Amino acid sequence: MISHMKRDADAGVSVDGADVWHERLGWAFGLVASDPEERAAALARLADAERNTQEALERLNKAWRRRYSLGWQVPHRNYLKALRYSLPGALWDRPAGPDIGTWPGLPYALCFLEWEARFPQDWTRHAKSWGTKERLIRDVSAAHHTETVRSKLVDLLETVVKRPYRCKDREYVRVARAVDGEDLRRRLDRAARSDNPWAQRHAGYVLWLLDRPEVPNTRHVWRTWLAAAPGETPPAGAVRDQSMVRDE
Repeated sequence: MISHMKRDADAGVSVDGADVWHERLGWAFGLVASDPEERAAALARLADAERNTQEALERLNKAWRRRYSLGWQVPHRNYLKALRYSLPGALWDRPAGPDIGTWPGLPYALCFLEWEARFPQDWTRHAKSWGTKERLIRDVSAAHHTETVRSKLVDLLETVVKRPYRCKDREYVRVARAVDGEDLRRRLDRAARSDNPWAQRHAGYVLWLLDRPEVPNTRHVWRTWLAAAPGETPPAGAVRDQSMVRDE
């Protein structure tokens, strides 16, 4: 595997081809499969990868405690290698900002975000990382994407606005502004007009911000908009001044 890797001297990021990524993480797409058995198989693969990563980390920690013997370099390399076979660890060594648009790992980053959006309980139980979610959303919103990727991001936004708010979801406004277009607005408008109270508020707020690109997406702006929005009762479980803001 090491022989297939090279380093990007400017970004300091491992640059592997799509075939290498598929060899390591092709199973990860099963995490968002409609078939429960396929999802269960992918979760089992993830559990194995996490077990290997944890064991590699423990060996590194033991070696680090003996660092004056200079014996920690190999365990460190082994730990970094183990991370590449798991989520979210495989996504940590990546280009930031616009460069992520051509990164071979992008499909797996999108898979990670889709998994959190569609199967939040599994994601929280097996791979919870709010910081990774937040930074990935910011990175993909800063990149120029192909139409295929833009379409996947529109699908992702539609899923997110229809569900109860989760930590860091407010960051998706960045993505909406980046992929703004007729298809996205049509879907958001349909969600805002639905009988789903979460979708009404989330989609309505995003549409309002899309029409006002100069307005920042802040807690104050959200509370001000919500106070003036149609309807008196927030969704069950939401606190009026915290919905879409709460970041655990």
